[in-house]
Amino acid sequence: MKRPKLKKASKRMTCHKRYKIQKKVREHHRKLRKEAKKWGRKKPRKDPGVPNSAPFKEDLLREAELRKQRLEELKQQQKLDRQKEQEKKRKLEINPGVEPSNMEPVKEESGQCKTKLGKQNPKKLYCQELKKVIEASDVVLEVLDARDPLGCRCPQVEEAIVQGGQKKLVLVLNKSDLVPKENLENWLNYLKKELPTVVFRASTNLKDKRKIIKMRRKTPLKSEVCIGKEGLWKLLGGFQETYGKAIQVGVIGFPNVGKSSIINSLKQEQICNVGVSMGLTRNMQVVPLSKHITIIDSPSFIVSPLNSPTALALRSPASIEVLKPVEAASAILSQADTRQVILKFTVPDFKNSLEFFTLLAQRRGLHQKGGSPNVDGAAKLLWSEWTGGSLGYYCHPPTFWTLSPHFNENTVTDMKWGFNLEELEKNNAHSIQTIRGPRLACSILFQSSGLTNGIIEERDIPELPKQKENKQEEGEDYEDIDSDQDSVDEDDGEKSLDMSSANETCDALLDESQADEQCAQSYVLDGMSKEEDDAYDFSTDYV
Repeated sequence: MKRPKLKKASKRMTCHKRYKIQKKVREHHRKLRKEAKKWGRKKPRKDPGVPNSAPFKEDLLREAELRKQRLEELKQQQKLDRQKEQEKKRKLEINPGVEPSNMEPVKEESGQCKTKLGKQNPKKLYCQELKKVIEASDVVLEVLDARDPLGCRCPQVEEAIVQGGQKKLVLVLNKSDLVPKENLENWLNYLKKELPTVVFRASTNLKDKRKIIKMRRKTPLKSEVCIGKEGLWKLLGGFQETYGKAIQVGVIGFPNVGKSSIINSLKQEQICNVGVSMGLTRNMQVVPLSKHITIIDSPSFIVSPLNSPTALALRSPASIEVLKPVEAASAILSQADTRQVILKFTVPDFKNSLEFFTLLAQRRGLHQKGGSPNVDGAAKLLWSEWTGGSLGYYCHPPTFWTLSPHFNENTVTDMKWGFNLEELEKNNAHSIQTIRGPRLACSILFQSSGLTNGIIEERDIPELPKQKENKQEEGEDYEDIDSDQDSVDEDDGEKSLDMSSANETCDALLDESQADEQCAQSYVLDGMSKEEDDAYDFSTDYV
């Protein structure tokens, strides 16, 4: 009801109406409480935070703050990059004929050229990090897969270690529980003639000590047991005593041989990132083991494309992407014993690799839309099991021992100096006895392709065909622009010639930087699209 001399209507109401509203509100709240009890608590719970009784509380809070700061910095950097891209697009839209030929971006790139190239070329970064590890190390541990020890050795890296001066090279036979004991003893007798060799089995199920563990098992799992740790500790400790000062130990090897797992086993803590996928370690990581021994983790070797298809499929993390999955898995299958493969995967007899993949897909339930067997999925499955740490296969060592071409008798004696080889033999014998390896009938015989060639120098890294095409196209475009500018400036004197030469040098610098950025972007985009396609294929297969 509106009063005549006032603007607002009165909020007065009868008591009956007010009490009725209050009653309705109470009923509504009661109904909401019943639903909350029925469906559970809907209010978001507050973060209780780290309890005061938790160990390393201050470290955890500090790490959380640092993580928040990094995320904020990343967001700000991404925002700035977006703004810069939008400004460039606006400038191009306003005057599309003008090209960015100012001197200011050239000055900025001259100072930041090295950092950009390092971020954009992962293979070159791997080479740089590997060289740093070799130069900083007094003892280098080359980790070999016991299933194919000869295929895990890289002659180029071993030659670089020999030429590096007074450095010791030790071979570590990891994953020794996946081969029969007889085969492991034969390989140990073959390799120890040339270099000191340690039998090892890394523990793959370590937990972070910083995390709170409520219940502890009395009996550890098989994957938590480490074999050969004492022998390696004694070997390094004895060499440190004879050396007379603190030593640094570098761990090197091909992808997925267990470099980071060995460091975690020696430290008894998960410090380095480990996983099934190849190439997880991308930078050198320094881990102190004791007061006098420091161990350094390194990225994997880069496989040369001149190797055999089998070596590329086993040792290269990008083999399943560069090659087709069926081709990579067929190269592996061609070197394996057919009868033992049939028994291991429980498939009927097959004539070729394509028939094997169809039978394996039917056996494992890998089907495409429409019910047809997924051959690519079966090939990826075989490749992942063969390069992983679960499938047992073995290779026979060569019948006659010959010294490697990059070694001589003097280098062999120098490499063995300072180590207690008698104690090492006892520890290896003890570790072989404790290992529960598979029987010869249960494992697959594999024919090794010999030493695997690697790349150390950055200039030897081959460029992708897409990178070459982009560089050629950009070079042709800029040559046309330079020719147009020269034709316009023909009538000028010596000053104009000097300015044109300066502009050409600036344009060349810009061409190189832009070509490298485009190549890196195309390389990253291609890799991401393939990973997403692989994930989609596996999800559809198992559905």
